[in-house]
Amino acid sequence: MLKVGLTGGIGAGKSEVSRLLVACGAVLIDADRIAREVVAPGTPGLAAVVEAFGAEVLAADGSLDRPKLGSIVFADPEKLAVLNGIVHPLVGARSRELEETAPEDAVVVHDVPLLTENGLAGLYDVVIVVDADPGTQLDRLVRLRGMTEDDARARMAAQATREERRKIADIVVDNDVPLPDLQARVREVWADLARRARTE
Repeated sequence: MLKVGLTGGIGAGKSEVSRLLVACGAVLIDADRIAREVVAPGTPGLAAVVEAFGAEVLAADGSLDRPKLGSIVFADPEKLAVLNGIVHPLVGARSRELEETAPEDAVVVHDVPLLTENGLAGLYDVVIVVDADPGTQLDRLVRLRGMTEDDARARMAAQATREERRKIADIVVDNDVPLPDLQARVREVWADLARRARTE
């Protein structure tokens, strides 16, 4: 089994790259999706978040009001650290459970937005960084996700710098290119990963 860590700044296009890798045959473990699961209504994770931040982070239906929580934690590094201390161990445990169900010869891609920030590179055989110019990221967040420019800049500023991400990369995928070029690059990367998986 080849364990791959896939990361990139918000708006860099990591989701598109993970989708293309899955189309090639990768097994995807999506940390963001798991992070939502571990704080779903009725979970110990949600109870811990409410205990830490108060009932005002709940929506009317009892689920986590993610935008409300985001507005609290992204403006305060200490509160963000508290949230990460609750959620990350739960995500890590669930990710390991899912990894154990993958075939022995699989290329398992862990889509981890905060891989760099949390010093997780050592957990993976290969780290792939999806890279885009900050101007491209900002444009995508505002145009495609409907964020305000201030909110987009704050989210970007809360993450590692482009240089910090590139420093831990074994493979960099440039996503400032047209989709056909990105698809071709991901096919190249997949051929390399599949070869490494066979020799692991």
